[in-house]
Amino acid sequence: MAESKDGQRSMKTLSFGAILSFVMTRWVRHPALLAWTLSGVALATVADICTPLLAGRLVGDISTSSAESGRGHLLHDALLMVGGLLVLGLVGVLGRRSSYLGISKLSLAVMRRVLDDAFARVQRFSSDWHANSFAGSTVRRITRGIWAIDTLDDTLLLLILPEVLVLLGTTLVLLVRAPLMGLVLAMMVGLFACISIWLALRYVAPTARVSNEWDSKMGAVLGDAVTCNSVVKSFGAEEREEGHLHAVARTWAEKTYYSWYRGTNSANFQASYTLLMRVVMIGLAVLLWWRGTAGPGDVAYVLTMMFLIQGYLRDLGQQVSQVQRSVNEMEELVGLFSTEPSIQDAPDAAPLVVKAGAVDLSDVTFRYPSQEKPIYQGLSLKIASGSRIALVGASGSGKTTLTRLLQRLYDVNEGSILIDGQDIAHVTQQSLRRQIALVPQEPVLFHRTLAENIAYGRPDASREDIIQAAKRANADGFITRLAEGYDTLVGERGVKLSGGERQRVAIARAFLVDAPIVIFDEATASLDSESEMLVQEAMSRLMEKRTVLVVAHRLATVRDLDRILVFHQGQIIEDGTHESLMALQDGTYRRLVSLQSLEAASQ
Repeated sequence: MAESKDGQRSMKTLSFGAILSFVMTRWVRHPALLAWTLSGVALATVADICTPLLAGRLVGDISTSSAESGRGHLLHDALLMVGGLLVLGLVGVLGRRSSYLGISKLSLAVMRRVLDDAFARVQRFSSDWHANSFAGSTVRRITRGIWAIDTLDDTLLLLILPEVLVLLGTTLVLLVRAPLMGLVLAMMVGLFACISIWLALRYVAPTARVSNEWDSKMGAVLGDAVTCNSVVKSFGAEEREEGHLHAVARTWAEKTYYSWYRGTNSANFQASYTLLMRVVMIGLAVLLWWRGTAGPGDVAYVLTMMFLIQGYLRDLGQQVSQVQRSVNEMEELVGLFSTEPSIQDAPDAAPLVVKAGAVDLSDVTFRYPSQEKPIYQGLSLKIASGSRIALVGASGSGKTTLTRLLQRLYDVNEGSILIDGQDIAHVTQQSLRRQIALVPQEPVLFHRTLAENIAYGRPDASREDIIQAAKRANADGFITRLAEGYDTLVGERGVKLSGGERQRVAIARAFLVDAPIVIFDEATASLDSESEMLVQEAMSRLMEKRTVLVVAHRLATVRDLDRILVFHQGQIIEDGTHESLMALQDGTYRRLVSLQSLEAASQ
């Protein structure tokens, strides 16, 4: 399914089979590890099936009188059975150890690959998807699902598979030795399996799904509050956030308890059923012995087999419930894989080659997914290579939308956008965005060193290149004053730096990338006078010999640009230089400049 209208995947519930298929298809991608695990399971299973047979024969030997058979022969056979039981025990131990080692490697290989794939997929979801998703909730979906894979692998391959094989094997053996008992056992085991599956899928699963949804909500609340901790502190709202989390946690606890309550009911029913089945089977064995059609060895075999089967059936009921819980916990993770990114490379997409940097919008119509009315309707615009263009206008008029479309963070509904004659819808997204350097209003830095942040767009850059870029961005001065200089960690999202310092790091990053097209999105909107001067100087250097788009509210910063475009409700209503637009007596640009001049004079 594609990304839904609000940027989220639709809440269509994935089937139990679809999630199991998701995991199993990833097992077969590691055939050697899967074979290693299954061979160990097979050895242990054969040992378990054969153990009751040897135990029954041993009891038969012991209970046979010497008159019926030679005493030496009985002793020899009994010793063979004892030795056989020892060998089977060792085979079972070795088989289980082999399966444990195999499943450890298999699960880690699958978990690592799913984690890589899920992260890659989430990164390629649209900006709209990320804007409508809590980061904490997304992380919780992935991590909870990854660990559910580990539980599911162990449960299916190490527990349920051998349990099913033992049940089938012992039932077949009993059908051969005592057809009536074998038939009764087969019917009771089949009924138990059907009831257990129904309880897991229809009785426990719905409540577990609700519990997981609230678990994701709790992760979202935690992540949101921790990320915005500076805002919480500034308003002294710690207790309010704690109360918010407490309310969500209380609901989560209620839903989770109800899920566990139903799981307990299911387990109690399964335990009662297995007790009934053991009584019935042992009763049948005693009846056959009373009629003389079963000897002591046969009764011993049935007793041993039923204790073995009861343990497996008791565990099988618990394991089916565990599978159900794991599947529920994986639903949101698998849902990410069933969500198609709304922005994808065309099948014939080629790398973008930019030599001049000319931009051409032709009859573009665009509407945000969450809006009904288009913001652009038939917009056409030509931007010459090497020109410096200002985009001004009221908030919501369409300035920043133009820069987002140019980066192809959204696809146009109609029309086309060309760069040097190449339609950006038919080039790879990666090559497109590498040709455009963005300096946003609120630069986001990684919690890494300053050097790593500056070199993010060119990770192979030398330290000399990094320092040179920082100098051109007026950032070297404050960096060298730091105790660790370029090796200083900047904190999450760059919180250790001031707004002006973060802005200059972003400009240094753009210098190092050396892209032919540069976008400044309100780059000086929230800076003090001194920081604005330093940033303006750096911006002027970065603009040289590049195609530049400057989104600006502070009009004093765009006077010297080659061309100013005034937006109003998605349309360009004025286009010209500062001087030509100021000459328009009733012009919108002139009015905006006058308003800002009055504001500045009153301060």
